[in-house]
Amino acid sequence: MAEGLLRHDFGDRIDVVSAGTHPSFVRPEAIAVLREIGIDISNQRSKRVDEFKGQSFDDVVTVCSAADARCPVFAGPARRHHRDFEDPVAVKGNERRLDAFRRVRDELRSWLADELGVP
Repeated sequence: MAEGLLRHDFGDRIDVVSAGTHPSFVRPEAIAVLREIGIDISNQRSKRVDEFKGQSFDDVVTVCSAADARCPVFAGPARRHHRDFEDPVAVKGNERRLDAFRRVRDELRSWLADELGVP
């Protein structure tokens, strides 16, 4: 969701790549709740952080403690930004899980704008 939000909100000002320590697939719930606000992430794919090894980044963002602990150190001046968000996948019940995805989407969007200071 972070990749989709950043591309939509700030993609004209920053380059965005996204990867995980245990990638699998883009969750249908994430696709659905971003579609609700006019963002299409259906063509995104889940990538391994190793795909970006050796690259330099200005900022590295992690959104769960496991990723923060396992995230490699990238070359260059990368500023690290971390916040541990609830994992909406862990919420039981379809409607409750969708509500959790919505809540995380909104919290994530607000935090990313504040944290990265993108005008």
